[in-house]
Amino acid sequence: MSSVVGVLLLFAGLSEAAGRILPLVARRPTASRSHAIMLLLSGAVVEGVVFALWPLTAWTLAELALPGPQGVALAWTPGRVAPLLLAAVLAFPLLGPLLHLLLLMGVGIGLVGPLAETTGLGWWAAAGCVAVAGVGLGTAIEIVRRLVMQISGTRPPALIA
Repeated sequence: MSSVVGVLLLFAGLSEAAGRILPLVARRPTASRSHAIMLLLSGAVVEGVVFALWPLTAWTLAELALPGPQGVALAWTPGRVAPLLLAAVLAFPLLGPLLHLLLLMGVGIGLVGPLAETTGLGWWAAAGCVAVAGVGLGTAIEIVRRLVMQISGTRPPALIA
């Protein structure tokens, strides 16, 4: 992974973490700035790592579906990570969770073609690997978020119907 891709993934993680953490900090006026900054930075690193693991996890699932050496692992490129950065910027709750989800789906679809080429899987099988990897990593990070909120004594945001 190049340093440009690493920086873009870190910025995407920072933006995603800001969209998740800033509303929590806003509801807790007694929260200290240093605690909020620490949460934001640690969230940025965790989110960036999860973003970085998405293509590798999809490639691993594809390798499990089609055993044998199929090629080099799928990796982020600046062209593939730029829409992810845009999706992370749109993660702020007031800017549109639906648009954020659509952009993440677009990024996932962008990973399908290279995954199918490197592994020899069909397009639909590669799409399934990317989707399962994305949902699995998303579920794992949501579990971590809920644990952190429970440990820190913060209630999750209520759903607006």
